Amino acid sequence: MVASLMLDNALARLDAALGQLEAAARRRIEAERGRANLETELALMQDDRARLAAELDGTVARLGHVETAANDVDQRLTRAMNVIGAVIERVQAQQPAEVETEETE
Repeated sequence: MVASLMLDNALARLDAALGQLEAAARRRIEAERGRANLETELALMQDDRARLAAELDGTVARLGHVETAANDVDQRLTRAMNVIGAVIERVQAQQPAEVETEETE
């Protein structure tokens, strides 16, 4: 009987130890899955970061072209306004002379 009781106790301890081992193995597997998921998410974020960096570089380059074009347009408009202003001044300067000529006739 004592041997049977000792055997039952040993089997109970073995069963408990196996249960703990199985639980530890499950936790380890879950931790590895979690780590794999985190690594996958990190890889996706790095891909997104690289894509966004490339898009930003392209956008900055396009912005530089737009700024250059805007400066060119500004210079051309300024020249055009100066020419138009000069033409208007010449026309206005000639009008009083023409009015005086018409009045004296």
